[in-house]
Amino acid sequence: MHVIERRFYAYLDELQLITILLPFDYHNGHSESFTLIHAGVHLPIYIVNVTEIENYRKYCCRVEAEIVFGDRYWVKDEHGGKTDMQIGAVIRTHQFDEKFYCDAELGAKYHKEQTVFRLWAPTATEVKLVLQSPEDKAEKKMGMRRQSKGMWEYTEKDNLELWRYSFLVCVNLEWRHAVDPYAIALSVNGEKGIIINKEKFEKQTSPSPPFKHSTEAIIYETHIRDLTIHPESGVVQKGKYLGVSECNSKNNNGFTTGLTYIRELGVTHIEFLPFNDFAGVDETKPKEKYNWGYNPLNYNAPEGSYATDAYDPYSRINELKKMIDTIHSQGLRVIMDVVYNHVYEREESAFEKMVPGYFFRHDDNGMPSNGTGVGNDVASERLMVRKFIVDSITFWIKEYKLDGFRFDLMGILDVKTMNEVRRAANHIDPSILIIGEGWDLNTPISHEIKANINNQAKMPEIGQFNDWFRDSIKGNTFNLYDTGYAFGNGFYYEAAKYVLMGSVGESGIFNEPVQSVNYVEVHDNHTLWDKIEVCFPNDTLELNQRRHRLATSMVLLAQGIPFLHSGQEFFRTKKGDGNSYQSPNQINQLDWKDRTKFRENVNYIKGLISIRKKYPNLRLKNTKQIQDSITFLSFEKPIIAYRIANEDLEKKMLIFLNCTIEEKEVTLPDGKWGLLANESTASPHPIKSVAKITMKPMSSYIFIQ
Repeated sequence: MHVIERRFYAYLDELQLITILLPFDYHNGHSESFTLIHAGVHLPIYIVNVTEIENYRKYCCRVEAEIVFGDRYWVKDEHGGKTDMQIGAVIRTHQFDEKFYCDAELGAKYHKEQTVFRLWAPTATEVKLVLQSPEDKAEKKMGMRRQSKGMWEYTEKDNLELWRYSFLVCVNLEWRHAVDPYAIALSVNGEKGIIINKEKFEKQTSPSPPFKHSTEAIIYETHIRDLTIHPESGVVQKGKYLGVSECNSKNNNGFTTGLTYIRELGVTHIEFLPFNDFAGVDETKPKEKYNWGYNPLNYNAPEGSYATDAYDPYSRINELKKMIDTIHSQGLRVIMDVVYNHVYEREESAFEKMVPGYFFRHDDNGMPSNGTGVGNDVASERLMVRKFIVDSITFWIKEYKLDGFRFDLMGILDVKTMNEVRRAANHIDPSILIIGEGWDLNTPISHEIKANINNQAKMPEIGQFNDWFRDSIKGNTFNLYDTGYAFGNGFYYEAAKYVLMGSVGESGIFNEPVQSVNYVEVHDNHTLWDKIEVCFPNDTLELNQRRHRLATSMVLLAQGIPFLHSGQEFFRTKKGDGNSYQSPNQINQLDWKDRTKFRENVNYIKGLISIRKKYPNLRLKNTKQIQDSITFLSFEKPIIAYRIANEDLEKKMLIFLNCTIEEKEVTLPDGKWGLLANESTASPHPIKSVAKITMKPMSSYIFIQ
C-alpha cells in the first residue's frame, strides 16, 4: 500500500474555505502566508483566523478562485513546504450537494454489443474501470472520463456478459477499490459486480394478489432460512430461495409446513428479513454461520447464501424471482426488509470509497455518528444518498415485483426521503406497503426532519411499528419482567383501549390507523412465549398459553395493521435468546414439530385471521370511522368491552377481553349475539347464539349481531 507522507495538512471544508493544519513540530506551526497551486498557477490564499487545537495550529483561509473538482491542488507555505489540498468537509455542505446532484442512470447498462458504465464520484481526480474476464480471470483497466455533475463514464464496445467489474477511485491521492453500489449481480461474497443479460432472467408470470387498503394487510414476518431449515420442515431445498418456493411440504406428522402452511393460515403478506447481499455468512460455506441479514454489503443484488449456486450470478436472481412468483401464485404478497440506515463497515463500503465522507453523517467534531449503534449512520438527507435509496427501492419493485418494504431503523432516515420512497412506490403501484421502525435515535439531524414516530403526521402514508401497542399489551420490551395488559396488569387498561382503536385520536400517537403496525413479537428481542416464561415461571402451562393467546388476539382485533412473527401462533421459543441475530439454526429455526403439538392454537389464530378478513368492523379505514364506530361499554375494570358498529357496517360487533385469572359472568346488551370466538375456538361463522356467557380467565370473545 502506498503511504502518503504529509508534513502539514490542507482541507477544502467549504467551496471557498480551506483549513490548514500545521503541527507544532513543523516550524512551530507557524506560517505567515500560503499559496494555492493549480495546474502550475499560483493563487492567493487569505488567512481569516488562526487558532490552536491539540498539537496543531489551525489556519482558516479563504480563496477567491473557484475550485475545479477533479483537478489536483497543492498548498505551499512560506517555508517552501508543500502538501496536497484534500477534500474535507465541503462534501457535507448544501452548496456541494446542489452543485453535484446528478439525476443520470448510474451503474452498468448492458447491451450485447456494448456496456456503458457510470459512477458518481465528484471528488475523484481519476477513476478506472477494472474488468475481469470470466475465462482466464485476466484484468484490464481503463480510464473513465469525467462528465458533468461529478459522474464518470466509460463504454466498452464488446459483449461483456459474465465479466466481473469494479472501480478504482483516486481521492486525496489515495486509490480505493470499490464495488459498484448499483451492481445488480455479484461474484461470490459480493467482492465484484458481474455484468449480466436481463433477457436470461426468470419470467415472473403470477400477478400480485388483489389488495385495496393498508388495513386489509395481515403481515407474517419470517427469515428464509428459519422457515425451511428444520429437519421436519419437509422441504428439500432447506434454507434456500427454492425451499420457500416448495408447495405442499409437510412435517413428519403430515401437517403442512412452509409456504403452504402460511397460505392456509390466511395472512396477506409475508415479510422476509433482508435478502439483499449481506455480510456474516460465507456464501461458499452457507451452513457454517447464521445471520439475520442486517449487515448490508450490496443493496441491489440478492444474497448468495440462499442460492443453490452462489458462484453463478443468475442463480440467486432467478431463484429469488421464482420464490416471489410462487408466493404470488399462492395468493400472498411479499415485503422485503431493507437496511438503508447503515452499512456493515463504513470504511470498507463502496460509498465511502467513492466519495469519502459524503454518504455518512458526522458530528460537530467531524467524527462518524453512531445513532444506529453499529458504527455509522447513512446521511439520507443528502441528495445523492436519497437518490440511491429511491433508485434502489424502485429497482426492487420493477425488477422483482415486490409488494412492500419494511425499513429497519427508519428513524435514522429523514422525512423527505421516506416520502419520496412513498411517491416512487405510488407511481408504480399505490398498493405497495411502506412500513418502518420509527424510533427516535441519536443521530445529528434536526428532530423536525427525522423519519420517526414523533413526525408521523409528516408521513401520512407510511406505517410505523407501534411500540406503545407492544408495551401496553405485553409489557416493556427492554424490561423482561414488566407485564402488560394481556398479562393481567390493569395499569395498562386505558392504554390498551387506545391502542385497540389504532392509537389514533387526541390521546393517540397517529393521525390515521394505516400508520399503526400492531405487534407483540418480532424477530428481535425475546419471543412472547420466552417473556411469559420469565414473568410467570411458576404458573401452569395452560394459563401461560392463555396469556399468549390473549396478547396475539389483541394484535388481530386492533384497528390498524396487524403483524405476526412466524411461529408466534404455535408459541415460538428461542430458548430464552433475546438477540439471536447470529445464533445457530437450533435457536432460530421454526420448529415444525410445535406446529403439530400446538395445532389447536394454530387453528384458533387461523380463525381470528378469518374473522378479521371477513368483517370490516376490524379493518376501519380512517380515524373518523373509528371514532364514529367504536363505543366502550361500562364494565368492571380491567375487563375491556366495546362495540364496533355504524350505518355502513352490515353487522354489529361486540368484543370482550378478560385479562384477569378469574371467570367473569357477562350479560350481553341488546339480546342475543352470534358467538364468533371464545377462549378456545374462533370461526368467521357464528358458533352459537348467546345472551349470557361466562368469560374464562385470560381470554377474548367476539360476537356479531
